[in-house]
Amino acid sequence: MRACEMPPHADMSLAQQLLVRALLARFWREPYKAPLADWSTQLHDRWMLPWFVWDDFTDVCAELGERGLPVDPAWFAPHREFRFPVCGVLAHRGLELELRTALEPWPVLGEEAGGGGTARYVDSSLERMQILLRGATPKRHLVTVGGRPLPLHPTGTEGEYVAGVRYRAWQPESCLHPTIGVHTPLIFDIVDAWNQRAIAGCAYHVAHPGGRNHETRPVNAFEAEGRRIARFLHQGFTPGPRAVQAAQPDADCPFTLDLRRG
Repeated sequence: MRACEMPPHADMSLAQQLLVRALLARFWREPYKAPLADWSTQLHDRWMLPWFVWDDFTDVCAELGERGLPVDPAWFAPHREFRFPVCGVLAHRGLELELRTALEPWPVLGEEAGGGGTARYVDSSLERMQILLRGATPKRHLVTVGGRPLPLHPTGTEGEYVAGVRYRAWQPESCLHPTIGVHTPLIFDIVDAWNQRAIAGCAYHVAHPGGRNHETRPVNAFEAEGRRIARFLHQGFTPGPRAVQAAQPDADCPFTLDLRRG
């Protein structure tokens, strides 16, 4: 089979194998002896967001290229879109708000008595999303979710900011913090702090907004993308004047707003 006729997953697999071989050759020639970094709580904060993961990946590719092992990050764009799909994009008067799926580790709960014996459930009710704001004016444009401001951080590009939001998507029988309810649908507002009002916004549902839950899995990536698009609505934001509150980042997780915390 010619390269142009290879299925997409085969190309993705070849790119992964090439990356692994390049890393092995790099460390075989020059073992890593620098001190390891203690990321502490950043492992569950910064490195759960796609923007920082991709920025670190491009840095790795640049280091390989400097050592005679050219690896183009563009080869792995399908991996990025597959693992961190876009949930929706909102554009308004030069501003662009992008919602993208982020990483979220699911904790394993303690042992519980089940019908067939002892079981340990996984709390899969938590999800995380990355919010990327482009074209913003510093100290003027804010983004809120459910009325709470997001801890936006500059990415190094003028007018571009990124943040994460962690929320409970559904309420299982066994989960951590069972008294905390579901936070969806998520209502995002772009707030103009100078005029004390929301100028645009959108809503994101974890299931079909009309309640038509799917009974089968998507047959391909196009159907999965269509389901995600149906859950994103360019409406539902909070209009009218409002008091603007400054974001108060958490000391341990300054990049993510956890809606479970008051």
